[in-house]
Amino acid sequence: MSSPLPALSHLDDSGQIRMVDVGAKTDTERVAVASGRVRMNAQAYGLLTAPGQGKGEVLNTARVAAVLAAKRCADLIPLCHSLPLAFVGVDFSLLEDKHAIEVRATCRTQYKTGVEMEAMTACSVAALTIYDMCKAADKGIVIEDIRLEYKAGGKSGQWRRQP
Repeated sequence: MSSPLPALSHLDDSGQIRMVDVGAKTDTERVAVASGRVRMNAQAYGLLTAPGQGKGEVLNTARVAAVLAAKRCADLIPLCHSLPLAFVGVDFSLLEDKHAIEVRATCRTQYKTGVEMEAMTACSVAALTIYDMCKAADKGIVIEDIRLEYKAGGKSGQWRRQP
């Protein structure tokens, strides 16, 4: 017996958009991790990472922007639920050989619905902030590979991106 095809949760039986009703769900521990990359030319990367230059300021600004974005996710994405975030963390890894910055955002809550959108929004806004602060040195900066890496909690349980 084959399993049914997955459905789009934000469409009702007639195909109209709807917010998913989570009222009957119980609060559970939820976590999501998203990642992405900001790639730039060698000159811009050199300016960003040079001793005494703006790396700390750029990455700290991006971190604050990411936290604010996760907290405002429901204001940006129409059918997202407002939810109480217990934690938003953002880490950066410098990839010198690629002239890139890897962004990794983690969100946690104890609620009825997951935090995947909050983690991906945080990651995206961190990357956009890095772009904004470095664009004077490279207009061709590329933001790439924004994606969910891991989620846990709720009815669907745990999921991890396979390499």
